[in-house]
Amino acid sequence: MFFWIKTASHFLIRSWRSTALLTGMVVSAVSSLIFLSSLAMGVNDAMIKNAVSLFSGHISGINIPDSFPAKDLLIHGVAGVLKRVSTPGFLYHGDLMEMVTLISVDPDKEIKFTAMWKKAIKGRYLKAGKNEIFLSQPMARQLNSEPGDHLQFSPAKNSETVELTVAGIYRTGIDQFDRGISFCTLGAIPAQSMPWQAAIFLENGVDKEIIANEYRKKSTKTMAVKTWTELMPDLEQLISLNYLSMGIVIIIVFMVVSSGIACAFSIFILRDIREYGIMKVMGITPVETAFLIFSEIILINLVASSMGVMVGVATVSLFQNIGINLSAYTSHNQYFVVSGIIFPRLTAFSIWMPPVSALLFSIPAALWPTVFVIKKNPADILRSI
Repeated sequence: MFFWIKTASHFLIRSWRSTALLTGMVVSAVSSLIFLSSLAMGVNDAMIKNAVSLFSGHISGINIPDSFPAKDLLIHGVAGVLKRVSTPGFLYHGDLMEMVTLISVDPDKEIKFTAMWKKAIKGRYLKAGKNEIFLSQPMARQLNSEPGDHLQFSPAKNSETVELTVAGIYRTGIDQFDRGISFCTLGAIPAQSMPWQAAIFLENGVDKEIIANEYRKKSTKTMAVKTWTELMPDLEQLISLNYLSMGIVIIIVFMVVSSGIACAFSIFILRDIREYGIMKVMGITPVETAFLIFSEIILINLVASSMGVMVGVATVSLFQNIGINLSAYTSHNQYFVVSGIIFPRLTAFSIWMPPVSALLFSIPAALWPTVFVIKKNPADILRSI
């Protein structure tokens, strides 16, 4: 076995120009696919980060009883718990009136964990301890209000009103946030015994399902716990589609590359057919012939794939720190409302799938030249020289 592997390496070294060409094909394919796979993972990460960091968090607690303390949700693996109380009612500005769902929040925690405050287009975000409101742009237009204006909020028509000062106006580009919803500081609305919602943010690398199951064990009958995958099934499907698309791209690329290798090796074998003919006359068996040719192709793939992995990892490492700004292509995408910068991420899939695919596709690529040599009569080979 070692003899035939050594002989295969001598064949490749002697034909170094052709070997270099084939090696370049595999190196470029492997390195490019490692980068593309890492970029796809970066896109998935960016969509998840944008979706959860804007407002909702990794896990949402829904319809939590007023008596349930927020600190009970701060378990190991949880970075922060944001308490929110939704109050439907009416907003008044002079003679103008609009229905609204007013969400009371803790501004300091919201700034720390969410990106809603970054979506202010006029004025500023809320400040703790002040009776302020953060209006959506459509709501501000309907009420003809600007930062600094004083609005009146009432949970029901003809009931007691609360005065709120417009701190700022925001626009996210997402309908569910920009229409019918506004924010105020916790305590700005008179305390009412009503359920609240929680946005739960996890530490890096923590499995959301494990934390959600822990919450479900201690939840009350009315309380519901949902992860971002349950609340955003369209995003989960989009991520799965990215994985599928990347797998299809890898298969197509290496089908083309393996076809090129098969054609190139057939040419090499025709050029070196004299040597194969002499070896057949000397008694080389079909199995040994197959092993020799397979050894040549597998040696090229092992060396080229190793080089491709190094080039691909180096390229990804370069862009992991600086990122790739795709804001111009994601400005109207709801899953990139916070940031359009993509940071490629290496995974076991992105590192091993391209070289393994190259090796697997190289095996059928060796069949064509192998069958050609085995079936060729040595006497015909020598007469044709």
